[in-house]
Amino acid sequence: MTGTSTVGRETPTPDGGRRAPAPPAVASPWAETVARWGGRILEVYAVWLLVALILRPVAHHAERPVAEVLSVTNVPSYPSLFSAVVVGLVASGFLRRRRAALWFVVLVWQLPSALVMLLAIVLDRIDPAAGVLDDVHWTAYAGGLVGLVLVVVLVAARHAFPARIARGAWWTAALVLVLGLAVATGVVWALLQVVPSSLDDQSARLGWALSVSVGLSPHEEPFAIDGGAPGWLALVGGLLAGAALLLAVLVFLRTGPRDAARSPDEELAVRRLLLEHPSDDSLEYFATRDDRDAIFSGDGRAAVSYRVVSGVLLAAGDPLGDPASWPDAIERTLAYARRHGWAPGVLSASEKGARAYRDAGLAVLTMGDEAIVETRSFDLASPSMRPVRHAVARPQREGYTVRLRRQREIPADELAALAQAADAWRHGEDERGFSMALERLGSPRDPRVLVVTAHDRDGAPRGLLTFVPWGRKGVSLDYMRRSPDAVPGVTELMISTLASEGAGMAIDRVSLNFAMFRGLIEQGESVAASPFQRFLRRLVLTASRWWQLDQLYRSNQKYEPRWRTRYLCYAAPAQLTSVSLAAGQAEGFVPQWPGARGGTGSQQVATADAALGAAVREQEDALLALDVPTRRLTDQERARRAKLDVLAAAGMPAYPVAVPRTHRLADVDDLLLGHEVSVSGRVVRLRDLGGVVFAVLREENHERQVMLTADGAADLALWRRVVDLADQVSVTGTVARSRTGELSVHAGSWVMASKSLKAPPDKFRGLADPETRMRLRHVDLALDTRSSVTLRGRSAAVHSLRSSLVERGFIEVETPILQRVHGGANARPFRTHINAYDMDLYLRIAPELFLKQLAIGGIERVFELGRNFRNEGADATHNPEFTSLEAYQAFGDYTTMRHLTRELVVAAAVAVHGDAVSRRPDGSEVRLDGEWPVVTVHDAVSRAVGAEVTPDTPDAELHALCARLGIEVGEDETHGAVVNEMYDRLVEGQTVEPTFYTDFPVETSPLTRVHRRDPRLAERWDLVAFGAELGTAYSELIDPIDQRERFTQQSLLAAAGDPEAMEIDEDFLSALEFAMPPTGGLGLGVDRIYMTIIGASIRETLAFPFVKPQRRS
Repeated sequence: MTGTSTVGRETPTPDGGRRAPAPPAVASPWAETVARWGGRILEVYAVWLLVALILRPVAHHAERPVAEVLSVTNVPSYPSLFSAVVVGLVASGFLRRRRAALWFVVLVWQLPSALVMLLAIVLDRIDPAAGVLDDVHWTAYAGGLVGLVLVVVLVAARHAFPARIARGAWWTAALVLVLGLAVATGVVWALLQVVPSSLDDQSARLGWALSVSVGLSPHEEPFAIDGGAPGWLALVGGLLAGAALLLAVLVFLRTGPRDAARSPDEELAVRRLLLEHPSDDSLEYFATRDDRDAIFSGDGRAAVSYRVVSGVLLAAGDPLGDPASWPDAIERTLAYARRHGWAPGVLSASEKGARAYRDAGLAVLTMGDEAIVETRSFDLASPSMRPVRHAVARPQREGYTVRLRRQREIPADELAALAQAADAWRHGEDERGFSMALERLGSPRDPRVLVVTAHDRDGAPRGLLTFVPWGRKGVSLDYMRRSPDAVPGVTELMISTLASEGAGMAIDRVSLNFAMFRGLIEQGESVAASPFQRFLRRLVLTASRWWQLDQLYRSNQKYEPRWRTRYLCYAAPAQLTSVSLAAGQAEGFVPQWPGARGGTGSQQVATADAALGAAVREQEDALLALDVPTRRLTDQERARRAKLDVLAAAGMPAYPVAVPRTHRLADVDDLLLGHEVSVSGRVVRLRDLGGVVFAVLREENHERQVMLTADGAADLALWRRVVDLADQVSVTGTVARSRTGELSVHAGSWVMASKSLKAPPDKFRGLADPETRMRLRHVDLALDTRSSVTLRGRSAAVHSLRSSLVERGFIEVETPILQRVHGGANARPFRTHINAYDMDLYLRIAPELFLKQLAIGGIERVFELGRNFRNEGADATHNPEFTSLEAYQAFGDYTTMRHLTRELVVAAAVAVHGDAVSRRPDGSEVRLDGEWPVVTVHDAVSRAVGAEVTPDTPDAELHALCARLGIEVGEDETHGAVVNEMYDRLVEGQTVEPTFYTDFPVETSPLTRVHRRDPRLAERWDLVAFGAELGTAYSELIDPIDQRERFTQQSLLAAAGDPEAMEIDEDFLSALEFAMPPTGGLGLGVDRIYMTIIGASIRETLAFPFVKPQRRS
């Protein structure tokens, strides 16, 4: 690897990182401004000289006044090719902060003008009569003054020009200049031998040739030659001399060599940054290339990876490491470039990296786009993947197989054979991709490189892809090779296999090729493309004949990648050409001329490759190991864990596979004294009285005392050392009574059934906080009898509902929970995504539409008792997921279902309490076995508002009633919507005893048939008790035409933004057209029915109600 200079060279720290030294002394902001604007002004002069050369033949009189004004800066302003070249070179040196360029401007352009003007003024003062200043042009005065000022300013700003020339540049440049002038003189003298001239002898010809080559007149001293030659010979001599001068200046301004290759410790430091701070930059691993170095931030937590190419410090990708330290690493890199006179440039930076470089003062230009394939969304069966399927069909027919392996998994001999095959399959001499190619297949330093190989039916390799690591779950393309004997489509087969199977290898993203100028290609293909955009696309297509720009874009686009823009960064517009040229050379698009800087230095590294590979693997194993978070234990928890060691030392398992248990604790009451039993349970109370220890065991809702005495056979000492409250123990002994007469088990032996590592809650307060009770449901059930009884009562209620329906001839079914269309009720659904089909699905809000399809199919009595999901609020009567019962009975109606509902609820109450009662929170009971009132919705609303409300009541009157009662409704709300809102606000919450509210407005019931006597109403009822809706039932709508119209109205509401509106389910509508018999449908909220029976909140009736997650430390 090529090395850094003192800015990049650091001493490795003991932990393997590197601490960057302080950057070189930075010039003051004032000096930096002088250097920056000086370079820009010289750029303007160089451009002016080129423009003036073009204008001279057609507008000679126009360019001369401008040149005269510009000459006051003492910079050549009169147009000539030689002047343009010299000014351009000096401007480049200024921008690269080369001190030689600064001294050239001071000593050659500014100081002579200042000295001549000062000398003229002095001579004029000595002898005014001589008239020394009489014929001096005003520009000479101005030039002298400007020169004097600039000499002072530039010398003061010299610290902004740290780049020094190479050692020996002075005499080397002089030698080049002398030899060049000698060649120019020799060429002109040789031409004079054959070209007619008035120069008679050889000495005159040699003198004339030398004079025109050095730019002096042959007719004046020191030559004073008589005669002449054609003017074009003087032009030839001048051009050759100018070329010699140009070459001499280039040699003079070149910088010195860099340090030797970076050490293995430095490469490990780079790799440490990659592992400790994985970024979103897929090119980060290429920072380990053998021809790249890194300049670190002061804290060693960030670095810029670079290579010097043709005088350009070319970074690639984003800075490495912690983004917080990026600015320091970038600033040090720019200072390092200034110190050596290199133009800074950045190739293939991501948007995040480009922003960091822009903040450091670099300009940003779009390069192209990187193709990234997401493995979790890649679907080869997708219709848009037809070109890829077509390509892979051929190798699949030929029996090709693909293997995905990490490089460390491949035997050394096979890996060597693959490396040889890769070299043999390589096309051309130059490998492209400085910024996105590793060129190190088989190196032991890259154990995590992913190798994808395609093999023919005989097992011979026919294709090869390698991918470098990208963080923990990504890979980035390196090698892409295929055998000349491979069938077409082998590359597509390898990529599609990786994209399809990568998720199984914990690979979720794959970076493929880079498409330069993708935006220009797509814009030029657009139907609205302008002529200029089409012209640019044509240029790209023309360039693709040599550089495969369009081909790379097409080859990536067929995989439907996510395109990520990459950027080129540069310091100044004048350096864009040199940065672009260096980038082209580094990427292999442009050949490098002999002697160009930026050699690989890979031989030095290869000598230590094996040892470095072992160090890399050790570092990766350490840094890639998943850190197990350390739990913070309380003192009590640590004490309980320590008792595990005591149990182990005593030979008693803390968590045995089985323990003695002959009886339940509840059975002990029925046994005679002296009967030997083995019981188990959780320790809920402990008393140590010295000679005897009493413990109360709890099993289900039963508790029993056990006694351990000092004279007994049980190991009392071990019990005292290891048994705590909440432990599960098994005790074997005899049934006895304590001195107080309490029935107990006198322990003869005991074993630990399961050691509790958590302490129970306070024995007096318990789990007092309701939220804590819900979170610690297992503790609540284990220690609180009420919670256990509630859970068992729910089981009895659910069993009663199920068995009651089965006894009446209903069959139970299961319908899909994941649904493509949300329907069956007006509610906001939960959304999810199925990767297998790449489509969104809903968790069902109701099973209604599927159950109706079964009814259409001839299942006359059907029900489902299962979970539904609605993405709505969570409170005392709502839970996001809930249990519902839906039943359908052919040839029934909503009256039939009303009688069935009452029977089901009463039977459930009897199953829970043994009597048809509902127990309220205050302990009172409400009888449920009487007749339940049946009230129409309009009658119920009329009673609530104190005025008659019927389907005939005008909308204005309804709105007036709402305004008087403080009920907000929209002005465009329908009659039914207003009545429904009044019902929700004034009736439902105030209802106590179970009541059926019937005949709702038809527009609020899209799945219900119209009332048989009043088409403005629907045959629907809601069962309400104790302020909560328990269920609803319909005379089902079986008219497919009417149903389609109502679904269409619902879909229009959904399109207008109503999240609760149902979507059109074409499968259901098609089934309904097959004829559904008259049917009654029933839907009951099982959670709410049970909470009504026991008088509890919905959260108390659920085994695990939804609770807001706690933030864990």
